[in-house]
Amino acid sequence: MSEFSENISRANQYLQPFKAKTTGHFINGRVVLPAGAVTYDNTTPVDNSSLGAVVTGTAADVDLACEAAEAAFADWRDLPGAERKKILNQFADKIVQHADEIALVESMDCGQPIRFMKQAAIRGAANFRFFADKAPEAQNGLSLHQKEHTNYTIRSPIGPVGIITPWNTPFMLATWKIAPALAAGCTVVHKPAELTPLSAMLLANITKEAGLPDGVWNTINGFGEEAGKRLTEHPAIKAVGLVGEGATGSHIMRQGAETLKRVHFELGGKNPVIVFDDADFDRALDAVVFMIYSLNGQRCTSSSRLLIQSGIKQKFIDALQQRVKNLRVGHPLDPDTEVGPLVHTGHYKKVMSYMDIAREEGATIAVGGERREDLGAGNYITPTLFTQATNNMRIAQEEIFGPVLTVISFDTEEQAIDIANDTIYGLAGYIWTENTGRAMRMARQVESGMLWINSENNRNLPSPFGGVKMSGIGRDGGDFSFDFYMETKNVCIAHGTHKIPLLGR
Repeated sequence: MSEFSENISRANQYLQPFKAKTTGHFINGRVVLPAGAVTYDNTTPVDNSSLGAVVTGTAADVDLACEAAEAAFADWRDLPGAERKKILNQFADKIVQHADEIALVESMDCGQPIRFMKQAAIRGAANFRFFADKAPEAQNGLSLHQKEHTNYTIRSPIGPVGIITPWNTPFMLATWKIAPALAAGCTVVHKPAELTPLSAMLLANITKEAGLPDGVWNTINGFGEEAGKRLTEHPAIKAVGLVGEGATGSHIMRQGAETLKRVHFELGGKNPVIVFDDADFDRALDAVVFMIYSLNGQRCTSSSRLLIQSGIKQKFIDALQQRVKNLRVGHPLDPDTEVGPLVHTGHYKKVMSYMDIAREEGATIAVGGERREDLGAGNYITPTLFTQATNNMRIAQEEIFGPVLTVISFDTEEQAIDIANDTIYGLAGYIWTENTGRAMRMARQVESGMLWINSENNRNLPSPFGGVKMSGIGRDGGDFSFDFYMETKNVCIAHGTHKIPLLGR
């Protein structure tokens, strides 16, 4: 039996429980299937067949989850950091044990090729281990000495938090947001994207195996219009962390205003990769292809605008066209597949609409832009390359979120900076040049929360992760995550020597 066939067989085995019964919520340590619940059909982008029914969460369901998180908060907060470390490391161990199941279910649910999803569980476990090890020091602050006073700071968990995660890499991003919240001592109500709910339920099931106390982790399925709205309005929820699109972030800010919720948003991007004439040609080419066509182009940090200096423009585009034509599109469980189906028919139609937009704006579809009819009823498109584009076109300004790259040429460093910054977004940027001075100058001038020089997106857990402008608010990673999930208190102790002002004596 081939590896592809084995993957199909094991995936069917893992998916059978979801197909056989309705997927409910996970509240206060148990699976909850509300009486008379409305459900929706969760489909696979492979062929748009059903992976089973999922409960549509109501405001009442969310209330139960928030109340459970609130009731569990004090005990979890007061648990010594060393104990939280132990439990969260056990959680990481359990993720590794379920790695095969997670990868296969995730691929079928969201359409990401198994070559990338194989690492999803390992990266998720790494997230838990990293923040688990920081749990004992999470409350630590600073010591600030003055002549007549000593100030020191301490941190405490903010309370129950809402976590809303997207459909592009659902498992990994859930762990990236939830692990630091738990390590800090917060309890969690998680609402996964309605398009990809399955790996979130696998995570919820692992909480029992790992020994997480009831109520510390709760998962609510459903849609943003009701379940998400109630979560962001509920008074027990003290903060909301979102990975998603800008419109959702705006809704959450409005919905959380009444209760003055703290928010952390990682939103969209139209990230530039800037390649200068002096760049290492082959390494830059490899990175450009990887950072837009991996993960089906459904990656917030994808470099979806290629800014290429005029001296190597044609040579680079010629090489790029061949690489894009060579990309292997296919079933996500086929180990040879490099680009799988887009997550949902609605998103597929959105991405395909940009083919007409490109033509109307005068750009050239140099490669792709077509449906892969030969692959059946799934949401498959040919990886696409737009050339002859300018930065004022919609294909250069709007987040397409698919395997689509727009090429724009420039002549000077100043032009490259102007084009890179001419967008409402500012999540990530990539610069390829052997000129160190230029790289240092541009690092200050490119408007983004993250910038990689002569590298693709390199993951470093202690580093800050987040964007500026319409790409988000706040930073994840290392101690930056604790800044969001914890309150900081200053304590000032007098040495008994300072002069106190006198009134009324």
